[in-house]
Amino acid sequence: QVQLVESGGGLVQAGGSLRLSCVASGSIFSIHAIGWYRQAPGKQRELVAGITRAGYTNYGDSVKGRFTISRDRALNTMYLQMSSLKPEDTAVYYCNARLYSADGPDNYWGQGTQVTGSS
Repeated sequence: QVQLVESGGGLVQAGGSLRLSCVASGSIFSIHAIGWYRQAPGKQRELVAGITRAGYTNYGDSVKGRFTISRDRALNTMYLQMSSLKPEDTAVYYCNARLYSADGPDNYWGQGTQVTGSS
């Protein structure tokens, strides 16, 4: 059974940095696309950053130039390096992966990790 597990969230002062990690485990044959999303209280979940299998990246307008998505294919791990954090970056961050496993193709989510930017 495929699982995505995030880590690295926490409380950080405005202007600080934080790195989130997400490890995918299970009988994974290939990962087609990965991404980080976030959901703040009372708001819809939004894309923060994504990266395709070919390595193309895209970012939400509010994080461009501050956040960087990356991956380690050998470890089935994705990262989100967050810099110059702002209080408005406060949200639960979720990793997402579209992959092909022993159960076939599907879309998976992690359990979420809280990031809080203090002013």
